Amino acid sequence: MTKEWAVVAGATGALGSAISEELRNRGLAVLGLARHGDSSSGVLGIDLRDDDSVAEVSRHVDGVVRVLVHVAGPPLAGGVADVDPGSVLEAIDVKVNGLLRLVRAVDSCFEVGSRIVAVTGHLGYDPVPASVTAGVGNAALGALVRQLAGAYGPRGITCHGVAPGPVDSPRIDRLIEHLATTGAVSPEEARAKLLREASVDRFATPADVAWAVGLLLEEGATVMNGSTLFLDGGRRTAMP
Repeated sequence: MTKEWAVVAGATGALGSAISEELRNRGLAVLGLARHGDSSSGVLGIDLRDDDSVAEVSRHVDGVVRVLVHVAGPPLAGGVADVDPGSVLEAIDVKVNGLLRLVRAVDSCFEVGSRIVAVTGHLGYDPVPASVTAGVGNAALGALVRQLAGAYGPRGITCHGVAPGPVDSPRIDRLIEHLATTGAVSPEEARAKLLREASVDRFATPADVAWAVGLLLEEGATVMNGSTLFLDGGRRTAMP
């Protein structure tokens, strides 16, 4: 029986760890990737900004890539008034070019029914001035999802986006600190304001995002090719 793999880029973060666990529970062998890998925990050190580094991934897959998940993201780097343009370029390189490099590296390992999943974020669709790198990087990644869907769909390989709102993880603490500083409010006030922007009284969790990625492995998700699944608690009000 051919071994089925999940390749997860950004596997050591809160989201990547939860997604990896979900995919293992679904019976897949998980190849975790991270910029600072840890061989003792089975995570391969890969720099998504480097062609040669990413090309190494296929050497560690001895079977079919059932799902490729890109959840890696660059650091938050300030607001629109003061962000370093180089940080914006780095965000695009990690998010957009990183996914392109990964897809090309494992292309020969895909088969009919394989999935490509990009974890973007609601800021790519509802941008705010305080989060330029996340907004621009995720907007571009959302567009790439549609491009890949058109290219790979005829082969029976579908591409999907998952766009959570703020996720209750260490990363949100850094965002709240930035919002508190720029808004001249306490972190508690900044957190409460961020929470009020949703129509449900909680943030997304890493487990929520992992659930969504697992859902996309179902046969019925095939017809979702090219679409983005929002996990933003009702934050987005624009149509469609």
